[in-house]
Amino acid sequence: MSIAKAINSLRTDAHLTQEQFADIFDVSQQSVQKWEMGDSVPELNKLIKISKYFGISLDALILDNNDRNIEIEQNIKQLRPEYQVISMWEYYPTDLMVEYNQCVEEGLDIEQYKDVFASVARLPKSEHKRILGDALFNVVLNAKVREDYKYIEPNDLEKIKTLRKPYTYDKVKGADMESRIHGAWLGRTCGCMLGKTVEGIHTDIFIPFLKESGNYPLHRYIYRSDITDEILNKYKFGFLTRPYADDIDCFPADDDMNYTVLYQELINKSGKGFNSNDVATLWLNSQIKNAYCTAERVAFCNFVKGYAPPDSAIHKNPYREWLGGQIRADYFGYINPRNPSLAAEMAWRDARISHVKNGIYGEMFVAAMLAAAAETDNFEDIILAGLGEIPHTSRLYEEVMSVLDGYKKGVSKEDCFNTIHEKYDEYTAHGWCHTAPNAMIVAASLLYGNGDYAKSICMAVETCFDTDCNGATVGSIIGMAKGVEIIPEYWSKPINNKIETTIFGVSTVNITDRVKLTIDHINR
Repeated sequence: MSIAKAINSLRTDAHLTQEQFADIFDVSQQSVQKWEMGDSVPELNKLIKISKYFGISLDALILDNNDRNIEIEQNIKQLRPEYQVISMWEYYPTDLMVEYNQCVEEGLDIEQYKDVFASVARLPKSEHKRILGDALFNVVLNAKVREDYKYIEPNDLEKIKTLRKPYTYDKVKGADMESRIHGAWLGRTCGCMLGKTVEGIHTDIFIPFLKESGNYPLHRYIYRSDITDEILNKYKFGFLTRPYADDIDCFPADDDMNYTVLYQELINKSGKGFNSNDVATLWLNSQIKNAYCTAERVAFCNFVKGYAPPDSAIHKNPYREWLGGQIRADYFGYINPRNPSLAAEMAWRDARISHVKNGIYGEMFVAAMLAAAAETDNFEDIILAGLGEIPHTSRLYEEVMSVLDGYKKGVSKEDCFNTIHEKYDEYTAHGWCHTAPNAMIVAASLLYGNGDYAKSICMAVETCFDTDCNGATVGSIIGMAKGVEIIPEYWSKPINNKIETTIFGVSTVNITDRVKLTIDHINR
């Protein structure tokens, strides 16, 4: 076999283009083309690099005899995945700039590598990009926190507890517990449905669309009948593929509601003393991989590869502070009414399998708010009770407190939400899906909505960012604080008391049945 044929065989078996091959060995694409045509031969130093990279001997690459041909065939056969078909959430180098921004926000000293992150991020999916991504992950894993970083954000529960400022609030006798739990379940479902129709939409499309459909400010569900041919031609958004309140007979399956139902199953199987490994096992046994997104998908794949919590949250996970934990919090609040601390602890056991730092705190914050909402309907107190379970030295605490402080100082609703948009960019995945802006939206909607269910969930959804998640969380907290009676029939009627799930062996559930099971879990 000639050198030309050997190089061509090595390259094509590795699924590399000539351009990618050239990048690896620091030559031009034209040089590779000439090598494979036999018009020129690589210099010795390039031949050495090629032989080392593909793990074959130098004489096997150069010599032309039957013995060497056999050796080449034995050494160059390698099994590699088809990188182009791998999900972006399962291929770490896809979101290297998300990783870089996440690291900077965590205070990691990696800014000298910014150009390297950017360069590798621009490469097409390939084995070469994977190798370089692995190298950058090792940089991240071993990076030190900058000395000038002002936040203290531990992952360990005992360290978190030392940095709390627990908040004591006045208890208010309101709706009975069953009404509150029913309100939380139904409020979460309807709020999620409102946001699910437009999940992923941005302000520059959503606000004009609402105005054109007579639904601005947002005050009702978005209907399929709102979607005219003119709307479809005018806006680049997948309106046709969305579920609408006027053509459903139950709540359609969604990861937000899946987790609430799934964690009922967790308590059934493992009790209130469950640990993080119990959650990981439940995930593996309860849903297909595609039921999990972003940080949750990374964690699921890490479980399969043998990474146990908390390493499952860290290994090649650029989404580790996104709001996935925050949307999984509700059931831990439901079953710990009047006990924000225990609700937050259960949330911590769950969150640490897929998140770190503020990703963990977001789940603890929401769980504690729901536990407090079981005995007060003062939303300032509810928010402060939630913040009282996370480190006051964290970014999340600072951001949510800025919303509360502004509200108390008379900052208008418009200015509050404009500030959130100025701080976080909804047009980037990291800004859109990070825990902090979405927690700020939840807090602002509770405060400025002033206990009005429809007004509050519409505010949370109209602001964009993660619409279904925020609508669900706001609806859940108001339902818990006020009871099911606060939710007008208009919102509950399309749901028809049913939630569809993708959980194995569960499928569709009745909300009233789930309320009764929640009461049973509270009393265990």
